[in-house]
Amino acid sequence: MSTDLSLDEIKKFWPKGAPDIENVPKYIKKYKDNLIVIKYGGNVLIERSIFNNFIDDISILNKLGLSIIVVHGGGPRIKRKLEKENIQTKFINGLRVTDKKVIKIVEEVLIDFNNDIVSSLKKNNSIGVPINSKINNIISVIPDKAELGFVGIPNEININIIKDIINKNQIPVVAPLGLDENNQTFNINGDTAASAIAKKLRSRRLLLMTNVEGVYDDRKNLISEIKPFDIENLVKWKIVQGGMIPKIQNCIDAVENGVKGVVILDGRRSHSILYEIFSDKGAGTLIRK
Repeated sequence: MSTDLSLDEIKKFWPKGAPDIENVPKYIKKYKDNLIVIKYGGNVLIERSIFNNFIDDISILNKLGLSIIVVHGGGPRIKRKLEKENIQTKFINGLRVTDKKVIKIVEEVLIDFNNDIVSSLKKNNSIGVPINSKINNIISVIPDKAELGFVGIPNEININIIKDIINKNQIPVVAPLGLDENNQTFNINGDTAASAIAKKLRSRRLLLMTNVEGVYDDRKNLISEIKPFDIENLVKWKIVQGGMIPKIQNCIDAVENGVKGVVILDGRRSHSILYEIFSDKGAGTLIRK
């Protein structure tokens, strides 16, 4: 989907501090008829000002006619709710162990957040469509390791629902939840869900918004672009550690399975999405073959 907006029309809603507007038509042409999956991590959505900036950028992409899918996390909100309920949880390799009590809270929090994003987009004159375990579910799962409880791995993605929404110039807003064959809700790592959707749609870009600038080398310098093999070595040499490991694994999996490029970028930076899409330099770390 493309736009026929003139530069003068774009100027009316182009924000201050965004990339040079003169380059926008070039990049609209670049991404015409391509899909962009944007995963926004819960860690950077705590501050309302950052959340509002994210909503603004998504609305701008939508007004420009670009086809985007939003997948969100919700870790900090889940953590706060669990603490309020005095429920202790632990993590194994970056994944939350999820029993029956926890999955109920996870589902409740993620659906609430899902609706928050949709309603905020509406205030910006963009139509977001909720996709979660209760409405428009698109993700069928199989259980991950038994020790993780109700944590699922995407098995099938119903892309027809997504395509129908995009064809109406609306924005699919996906919570990282799925159902098994018995309609039991499972929690899914947000990056895994976004990667599965991007692979199925063979998207042009998968943007993983997080609370770091990108991937760093052994001297703590930001890497602007890297190939899958080289980033695997960063994991092997323990330069990349902790919660970044499953993120990197999802990036590699996506690039090896049809996604043209994955970008890890700093969601805290003002208009980082616009800088990634509409500038030569981009933002964060681009992973591609």
